[in-house]
Amino acid sequence: MAFSSIDPKEGSMPEQSWVVNVSLTEDADRTRADAILQLAIQKFHGFGQAKRAPGDPSVPVIGEELAAARALSDLSHQLLEAAAERIESSEGHSVNVHD
Repeated sequence: MAFSSIDPKEGSMPEQSWVVNVSLTEDADRTRADAILQLAIQKFHGFGQAKRAPGDPSVPVIGEELAAARALSDLSHQLLEAAAERIESSEGHSVNVHD
Protein backbone atom coordinates (compact mmCIF):
# COMPACT_ATOMS: atom_id res chain seq x y z
CA MET A 1 0.00 0.00 0.00
CA ALA A 2 1.29 3.46 -0.78
CA PHE A 3 -0.02 6.58 0.90
CA SER A 4 1.14 10.15 0.58
CA SER A 5 1.21 13.17 2.81
CA ILE A 6 1.58 16.83 1.96
CA ASP A 7 4.91 18.46 2.81
CA PRO A 8 3.94 22.01 3.85
CA LYS A 9 7.41 23.34 2.99
CA GLU A 10 7.43 21.92 -0.51
CA GLY A 11 3.72 21.98 -1.34
CA SER A 12 4.14 18.51 -2.82
CA MET A 13 3.19 15.03 -1.72
CA PRO A 14 6.25 12.83 -1.18
CA GLU A 15 5.61 9.14 -1.70
CA GLN A 16 5.44 6.83 1.31
CA SER A 17 5.15 3.07 1.48
CA TRP A 18 3.35 1.22 4.25
CA VAL A 19 3.90 -2.49 4.65
CA VAL A 20 1.16 -4.65 6.14
CA ASN A 21 2.37 -7.99 7.48
CA VAL A 22 -0.29 -10.72 7.35
CA SER A 23 0.45 -13.86 9.36
CA LEU A 24 -1.69 -16.97 9.04
CA THR A 25 -2.01 -19.89 11.43
CA GLU A 26 -4.19 -22.95 11.13
CA ASP A 27 -5.49 -25.21 13.88
CA ALA A 28 -7.71 -28.12 12.81
CA ASP A 29 -10.72 -26.47 11.14
CA ARG A 30 -9.87 -22.85 12.06
CA THR A 31 -7.62 -20.35 10.33
CA ARG A 32 -6.47 -17.15 12.02
CA ALA A 33 -4.98 -14.10 10.33
CA ASP A 34 -3.21 -11.18 11.97
CA ALA A 35 -2.64 -8.06 9.85
CA ILE A 36 -0.10 -5.71 11.40
CA LEU A 37 0.77 -2.20 10.26
CA GLN A 38 3.60 -0.54 12.21
CA LEU A 39 3.82 3.21 11.67
CA ALA A 40 6.28 5.62 13.22
CA ILE A 41 3.77 6.78 15.83
CA GLN A 42 1.23 3.97 16.06
CA LYS A 43 0.76 0.23 15.54
CA PHE A 44 -2.45 -1.25 14.12
CA HIS A 45 -3.36 -4.93 14.53
CA GLY A 46 -6.28 -6.37 12.59
CA PHE A 47 -7.64 -9.82 13.39
CA GLY A 48 -9.61 -12.25 11.23
CA GLN A 49 -10.75 -15.83 11.54
CA ALA A 50 -12.36 -18.49 9.37
CA LYS A 51 -13.89 -21.79 10.45
CA ARG A 52 -14.51 -24.71 8.13
CA ALA A 53 -17.94 -26.29 8.51
CA PRO A 54 -17.92 -30.02 9.38
CA GLY A 55 -19.26 -31.08 5.97
CA ASP A 56 -17.00 -28.86 3.88
CA PRO A 57 -13.94 -30.26 2.10
CA SER A 58 -10.52 -29.25 3.39
CA VAL A 59 -9.31 -26.46 1.08
CA PRO A 60 -6.87 -24.45 3.22
CA VAL A 61 -6.54 -21.55 0.76
CA ILE A 62 -10.23 -20.69 1.23
CA GLY A 63 -9.82 -20.33 4.98
CA GLU A 64 -6.64 -18.34 4.47
CA GLU A 65 -8.33 -15.93 2.07
CA LEU A 66 -11.36 -15.45 4.33
CA ALA A 67 -9.28 -14.95 7.48
CA ALA A 68 -6.89 -12.55 5.71
CA ALA A 69 -9.76 -10.54 4.21
CA ARG A 70 -11.37 -10.23 7.63
CA ALA A 71 -8.09 -9.17 9.25
CA LEU A 72 -7.49 -6.54 6.57
CA SER A 73 -11.07 -5.31 6.94
CA ASP A 74 -10.56 -4.99 10.70
CA LEU A 75 -7.31 -3.11 10.06
CA SER A 76 -9.00 -0.72 7.60
CA HIS A 77 -11.72 0.08 10.15
CA GLN A 78 -9.04 0.88 12.73
CA LEU A 79 -7.33 3.24 10.28
CA LEU A 80 -10.64 4.98 9.55
CA GLU A 81 -11.28 5.37 13.28
CA ALA A 82 -7.77 6.76 13.86
CA ALA A 83 -8.23 9.26 11.02
CA ALA A 84 -11.60 10.33 12.43
CA GLU A 85 -10.06 10.85 15.86
CA ARG A 86 -7.27 12.99 14.37
CA ILE A 87 -9.76 15.10 12.41
CA GLU A 88 -11.97 15.55 15.47
CA SER A 89 -8.97 16.52 17.59
CA SER A 90 -7.76 18.98 14.97
CA GLU A 91 -11.13 20.54 14.10
CA GLY A 92 -12.87 20.25 17.45
CA HIS A 93 -16.06 18.56 16.26
CA SER A 94 -17.36 15.08 15.49
CA VAL A 95 -16.89 13.64 12.01
CA ASN A 96 -18.10 10.54 10.20
CA VAL A 97 -15.53 9.04 7.83
CA HIS A 98 -17.28 5.68 7.45
CA ASP A 99 -19.72 6.74 4.72
